[in-house]
Amino acid sequence: MSFERSLKIPKERIAVIIGKNGKIKEEIEKKCNVILDINSKTGEALVSSKIDTLHEMLPFVAIELISAIGKGFSPERAYRLTEENNSFLAIDLRDYVGKSSRSVERIKGRVIGEKGKSRKTIEQLTGAYVSVYGNHVGFIGLFNQIKLARSAVMMLTKGSSHRSVFDMLQGIRKKAKVDRMLLWEGDDQKSITSESRLSNLHLDT
Repeated sequence: MSFERSLKIPKERIAVIIGKNGKIKEEIEKKCNVILDINSKTGEALVSSKIDTLHEMLPFVAIELISAIGKGFSPERAYRLTEENNSFLAIDLRDYVGKSSRSVERIKGRVIGEKGKSRKTIEQLTGAYVSVYGNHVGFIGLFNQIKLARSAVMMLTKGSSHRSVFDMLQGIRKKAKVDRMLLWEGDDQKSITSESRLSNLHLDT
């Protein structure tokens, strides 16, 4: 089975996707086992298979890689998409704050924060990578990580303070940590109970 899919790339991001001497393009082709043809004049990228068996290639990962880089992620960060269960999501801020460029820039500033502090904090508390580029905010990570990071951005678009957003994320992170500890304690208790039963069996014999 062959595969072929085209997508548009912002022209200012084409050089990033190609890389110096074509290095990034070649890496994407190698990692995903695809052929990548980029038209630098139109900004169109064509992803196609170079083998007949679809299960031996990662065409949809290649598409996500290209889309993520096109939305502002560095190739190095985008390569996280080649890891199992990681995915890419982009939201258009205009869908939430209207078409006004002033409103979009204001929200972008809130998401990024002074010297990038807000974006970095969201990344640290959720585990997702976050990119703010053009009218979009992009996310890379596991499903729950992206869900959390997106919720944080949505709160900022609705006017929530940075403190309330970070408190929300910290609360969820703390709860998850407690849940993991309880799970480990439960497993330990099961292990102790099993060992006790084995000991009793030995004593009975």
